Amino acid sequence: MENQTIKEGKTLAIVSYLTYIGTIIAFILNNDKKNEFASFHLRQAVGIGIIYLLVEILTAFSFHGILKSAFYIFLLVLWFIGFIGAINGEYKKVPILGDAFQKWFKNYF
Repeated sequence: MENQTIKEGKTLAIVSYLTYIGTIIAFILNNDKKNEFASFHLRQAVGIGIIYLLVEILTAFSFHGILKSAFYIFLLVLWFIGFIGAINGEYKKVPILGDAFQKWFKNYF
């Protein structure tokens, strides 16, 4: 059963990492069926996106070159880990924040 769940939700899981529009599309398409694998990766992708927006807002009015670059590299690594996990059909949480994303967004996806 779990392999079937992964197989059915894999496309939406991958799409959820492809820009904010991809996340919105995956959310809308997953809203009816509620595939657990797609929902898992939607929570990860939304969390990464929100952290990215927070970094943008917090650093918008001041230039912190090295610090801002470090955050972007960190977020890129998180995104890459999540994206590869979706491609490989794995329930792989992103490091450090993955558990928090699953907890924060469990009622929405």
